[in-house]
Amino acid sequence: MVHLKGYMYKWVMQDLNKFILRGEETEAVLHRLVSHGKKLFLITNSPFSFVDKGMIHMVGKNWRDFFDVVIVQADKPHFFTDCIKPFRRLDGNGDLRWDKIKRLDKGEIYKQGNLFDFLRLTGWRGSKVLYFGDHLYSDLADLMLRHGWRTAAIVPELEHETKVVSTGRYALNLTWLQALTGLMERLQTSRDPDSKQVFQEWQKEREELRVMTKNFFNPQFGSIFRTCHNPTYFSRRLCRFSDVYMASLSCLLNYDLSYTFYPRRTPLQHEAPLWMDQLCTGCMKTPFLEEMSHIR
Repeated sequence: MVHLKGYMYKWVMQDLNKFILRGEETEAVLHRLVSHGKKLFLITNSPFSFVDKGMIHMVGKNWRDFFDVVIVQADKPHFFTDCIKPFRRLDGNGDLRWDKIKRLDKGEIYKQGNLFDFLRLTGWRGSKVLYFGDHLYSDLADLMLRHGWRTAAIVPELEHETKVVSTGRYALNLTWLQALTGLMERLQTSRDPDSKQVFQEWQKEREELRVMTKNFFNPQFGSIFRTCHNPTYFSRRLCRFSDVYMASLSCLLNYDLSYTFYPRRTPLQHEAPLWMDQLCTGCMKTPFLEEMSHIR
């Protein structure tokens, strides 16, 4: 309702300093991309009055010079799937013009439209396009699945998560949790009373470590990326719909424009004994793995 009625836009514009951070680093990213010949476009669901004030606040009054195409009130995600709404141009006063759009010119502001006309008018297609968005379904899913664009997800919560995983206390807890799990896997085959008692004590300690590790992120919900050992639903969708994700656009300043992000190999369950989290326990071999390999 706040989006439909425009309340949110009014509240934010009344106090830009409270809700929108100044984007010196964002301006640096845009300037760097443009100076290296990259074509930039902006597709947003927000009205132009809000976009203009916000972008002036973030990167300056000449923000439109960075973008080759600017589209407002695009009605994403329908913008990516429907081919009904045509593009309309806004004049200098923000009023709608009804002339037919035959090309998308730099410096103009366009409203609504659809991706199919956008592709036809720009010729920007496939994996040469990298699209940034902060919503997996409204921004990224259709572009990845139906149009083959490269996608980058902006996840602000990542800044806090990376700070947590970089602490020595978290690393120590996680290393011991992994080691303890490996030790329990080996000890569970022992049936004598002493081994059973030690196993129960380790079970209790392991559960305490799991809770402690979760609380490092958030006492109520834990990490948005992981539920104990398993990735969350959000994390799985993030990996499905984005080629790369980051806390903010300014993260790109840490990399050269020719830098290639290669995918990391994630271990499957039957590959796990070969990976580093098993080495600290000395468990280089899964029990009965060799015997199981002969089962037909």
